[in-house]
Amino acid sequence: MVADGYDFVYRQSIEDPEKFWGQAARAVTWERSWDSVLNGRHSPFYSWFSGGMLNTCRNCLDIHVEQGRGSRTALIYDSPVTRTVRHFSYRELRDLVARCAGGLQELGVVKGDRVVIYMPMVPETVIAMLACARIGAIHSVVFGGFAARELAARIRDAQPKVIISASCGIEVNRVIPYKPLLDGAIEQSGSRPEACIILQRPQEYAPLTEGRDRLWEELMDAPPAACVPVAATDPLYILYTSGTTGIPKGVVRDNGGHLVALMWSMKNIYGLSPGEVFWAASDVGWVVGHSYIVYAPLAYGCTTVLYEGKSVGTPDPGAFWRVIAEHGVSVLFTAPTAFRAIKREDPAGSHIRRYDLSGFRMLFLAGERCDPDTLTWASERLGIPVIDHWWQTETGWAIGANPAGLELLPVKPGSCTKPVPGYDVRVFDDHATELPRGKTGNIV
Repeated sequence: MVADGYDFVYRQSIEDPEKFWGQAARAVTWERSWDSVLNGRHSPFYSWFSGGMLNTCRNCLDIHVEQGRGSRTALIYDSPVTRTVRHFSYRELRDLVARCAGGLQELGVVKGDRVVIYMPMVPETVIAMLACARIGAIHSVVFGGFAARELAARIRDAQPKVIISASCGIEVNRVIPYKPLLDGAIEQSGSRPEACIILQRPQEYAPLTEGRDRLWEELMDAPPAACVPVAATDPLYILYTSGTTGIPKGVVRDNGGHLVALMWSMKNIYGLSPGEVFWAASDVGWVVGHSYIVYAPLAYGCTTVLYEGKSVGTPDPGAFWRVIAEHGVSVLFTAPTAFRAIKREDPAGSHIRRYDLSGFRMLFLAGERCDPDTLTWASERLGIPVIDHWWQTETGWAIGANPAGLELLPVKPGSCTKPVPGYDVRVFDDHATELPRGKTGNIV
């Protein structure tokens, strides 16, 4: 068993989880250390880092500025649908987030208040999320363009003090007005936020509701807010499941355990070093966007890419390769659906050869099982490890993966490889009897 290899680290995490995660937590900046790593006083409900105080936004932004890395690029916004590329340093992003947080405070938002964010893939979305984290407010991001009924259900449950939205979202060949959807959702929800903040985009003007709606620029015209320490067990956000099995259920994510796990994953699962460019080609409305567009890469000191486009059609099946080449992406994380679309439109991979992808080291896939044909196609044409891994909204990070940063294991198409350290994954039948290797059952 190799020290620091997968088997060694996994065994440590299962045999002594408190020691394991206590060591991992040293990567996080705490305002107050925890009393216990894992609190089981209310078993079977457990809490991580009870007694600890921290601020997630400070770990994502301020720490890098304080430690002399403020000029590094934190965020690259690449929008082929608007032909826009913008770069934000850690210092610039910190300053924008602090002003947004100050604007929220002027609207009366305090620690524990909910803020619904119904936005497209624009920098202001990331700024709003981090601004909530900065002052201890709980954000609930709703996928941009969701129908009014879906948005209404989330507003009704979260009861937000403020809603932040935009005039529109932009797809490949069309503009989607958001304001009519938002107005309809508020009416259906029966909930009345104290204010709605609207980002007016040039592609669509949204009429404002007098006495309720304010412009984004007004929100940003505020003194910067300082970071508010919160308990490790305090909520960072609420993210609703899709509702395919009934009413959408709000998953509440805490601050402490969430940040520790995400920072650990950046090195040990994705094999990244601070300063590298990481791109999660997802949407901030989903858990992948929360964890791996916003919180994990910024906390770890990477550059994150926010992409407002598609894998094909913006303008062609070479869209991903352009972004990787232009921005120096080391690791890409996306869904198998995106690669199936690329494969369908460019089966020979001719667009790949048009770009310098020499710095592109690994591709991770998740969100659905990747069929072996697509995984093999990508691996053969890119010449890099293509890793399928598995997790869900309820966990916030991977359950099963090939831990490339610990030890790159053989890739088996159709498999998510191994349980991630910290997860004791087993398979049971319908009668709660554990099954041996090779048998199909229920994952526990």
